[in-house]
Amino acid sequence: MTTFNEVTSNSQSNQIITKARQMSWMFIAFVFALIIYPSRAHAQVIGTLDVNIPFQFQAGQAVLPPGNYTVRMVDNSELAIMQITSKDHPSTSAIFRVHEKDLTSAPTENEVIFNKYGDHYFLAQVFDEGDPSGSEVVESSYEQKISKAAAETKVNVTTQQHQQQGD
Repeated sequence: MTTFNEVTSNSQSNQIITKARQMSWMFIAFVFALIIYPSRAHAQVIGTLDVNIPFQFQAGQAVLPPGNYTVRMVDNSELAIMQITSKDHPSTSAIFRVHEKDLTSAPTENEVIFNKYGDHYFLAQVFDEGDPSGSEVVESSYEQKISKAAAETKVNVTTQQHQQQGD
């Protein structure tokens, strides 16, 4: 004849084993879900985009003159910082924050898009040809101020793409 303490002890042991099995199955299901449905990769410009910008513009906090530029994602920035550098004056550049931006359809060519308010241009978005995910520039406080006072127009500038060095 078993005692009450033995029955209680066996029951608690069975509950612990059952919970451990449930946790194991939940962990396996979680790992399987991660394998089957990987998180979507964040957008980024692959390589370097070359662009001839025919007007003065602002990128981040910097005001840049018209000219030939390269645009690229900053290494080790977790796809959150881009750099635009003048090819005409290599000491002229700007670093600015970006976040992911999705279009409803993939662009047919590389695109660098500017917001235009009156006669002020602000770098706004960068997209690779064939990829609907790109980078949107975080608006500066100056752009926010200007945008309240003027109507917005989008301006696209044609780019060329070069493969990133070291790939």
